[in-house]
Amino acid sequence: MSVEALYLLRKTEPRPGPQDLDSVVVTADVLTDDGDAVPAGTEGTIVGVYGDGAAFVVEFIEPLGALANVAADGLRLVERA
Repeated sequence: MSVEALYLLRKTEPRPGPQDLDSVVVTADVLTDDGDAVPAGTEGTIVGVYGDGAAFVVEFIEPLGALANVAADGLRLVERA
């Protein structure tokens, strides 16, 4: 295999949307799996992706280790992992 072919295989394309471990902000209030409220503007980390990015599992620092399922239109990307 040529060096050029290896380079093309190694080359990464930009991802189309948020992925695991990306930092995001919720754009509307959400409820965690435990029923705690997380206000709009809270930053979290994506820890799961459903249906090719239709929805995400987001972990928040407050309340400690809180998880929430959030639709794609309820998130804004802050930083890629």
